[in-house]
Amino acid sequence: MQTLFIQGPSVTLRTLILVIASIVLMTVDHRWSHMEGVRNALAYVLYPLQYTIDLPIRLYHWSDETLSTHQTLLDKNHQLEDLNLQNRVRLQKLDILEKENQRLRELLRATPKTGEQFLIAEIINVDVDPYRQLITINKGSNDNVYSSQPAIDAQGVVGQTIHVSAMSSTIMLITDASHALPVQIDRTGLRAVAFGTGKIDYLDLRHIPHSADIREGDTLITSGLGGRFPANYPVAVITQIERSPDETFVTVRAEPLAQLDRSREVLLVWHNQPLIIPNIDE
Repeated sequence: MQTLFIQGPSVTLRTLILVIASIVLMTVDHRWSHMEGVRNALAYVLYPLQYTIDLPIRLYHWSDETLSTHQTLLDKNHQLEDLNLQNRVRLQKLDILEKENQRLRELLRATPKTGEQFLIAEIINVDVDPYRQLITINKGSNDNVYSSQPAIDAQGVVGQTIHVSAMSSTIMLITDASHALPVQIDRTGLRAVAFGTGKIDYLDLRHIPHSADIREGDTLITSGLGGRFPANYPVAVITQIERSPDETFVTVRAEPLAQLDRSREVLLVWHNQPLIIPNIDE
């Protein structure tokens, strides 16, 4: 009787077949990207699961707001009005520099400067891998999100998208060990590159010579080099400078301005669309 139920390949053989099939599929996907359609289909299936996992937090915030007193809700409403996310982001750029640049462009008869468009996206998942700094948002290719698109919050630069599916996207934070961001010091214009460290609270500036005019408290802003991030967005504040005579370069650390571990929403930026400037002569 027992021999009737012991049929087919052994467990070891079936495991080996599955491992080989997995390696073949990963190789085909890496070289020819034939599995992108499958990933998009899985995204449709997994999105409700991501939403469901985030549901307890939503319910907590909803119950907290519901049980708050009327005065507390009024105070919170005033705070939200005062700290309106999109207005604060737009105010990060100095109005004087905007007007001065526009006047120079008009004098040189240059093309109209480009402006930015924004889309608010909600964070629905945070990668638990301690060696990666990744978040997932609820906007994807259906919302015209694209790979390497910059993301910011009310305080500064958050990161950039590295994978986009139909209804969600993955953002690599600027503190990820694989991330590098061209920046410059707002006070002097000195250009540098801010490297992620894998730690949520600081960045490294490398290859800064001893003669460079750099101070603790200096603000780092995006330089616009590379074309991915628009210029003049706040990135970090320099918090530590070590000048060792035995080292070729200065050791510089900076603290990100964005609330990388506290934000619930981010702003996706489109920064290559021309503004329509009215003709003042008409």
